[in-house]
Amino acid sequence: MKSVLIIGTGRLGHHLCTNMAHMGNEVMIVDKNEESMQDLLSVAVMAKVGDCMKEDVLRSLGVGNFDICFVCIGSDFQSSLEITSLLKEMGAKYVVSKANRDIQAKFLLRNGADEVIYPERDVAERFAVKYGSNKVFDYIEMAEGYSILEIPPMHGWVGKSIGQLAIRSRYHVSILGIKVNGHLQFLPHPDRILEQEDHLMIVGMKKDIDRILANID
Repeated sequence: MKSVLIIGTGRLGHHLCTNMAHMGNEVMIVDKNEESMQDLLSVAVMAKVGDCMKEDVLRSLGVGNFDICFVCIGSDFQSSLEITSLLKEMGAKYVVSKANRDIQAKFLLRNGADEVIYPERDVAERFAVKYGSNKVFDYIEMAEGYSILEIPPMHGWVGKSIGQLAIRSRYHVSILGIKVNGHLQFLPHPDRILEQEDHLMIVGMKKDIDRILANID
């Protein structure tokens, strides 16, 4: 369980609060607009109305006591930038701030953000990969250039075992699981024979996955 502070309860703040709370974390929310927090009062352990641009308001939150502080202000970048900087000055352990453009991310990272997220860009990229190709059933981008994709097996893989194909050494990707009729078989045994209907959950570098996709019929 983690203690989480969420500043700004717009769309991103709402989703973060709801999901973080459902995962068993203790979430505190802060926003200038009391109405925007009303539907989150049942899931947040604490809610406060206040302008975090004011140092006394931010200091009263005890930001150093939270494991993660999220700055989810999308409409006013100047406020997001200043709040991010103040959080680090006040001893926040880990600050994640929202950005809409690359230039915003650069300024946020220079002013104290430990991590920057691009909700709209990330969703657009995922949808582009997922819906832009009939070879990809689902897609998750990870750090350091790695991705997880749900794909059909290459034609030459069907009827052969994972071990026989030496997929990891030959293609530099790993099969995390195999989805059959919606049910996931996690970490399949090397003796598992691949079938045409299988959905493979593979993880690897984008360049290695792209080579596989280029060979799927």
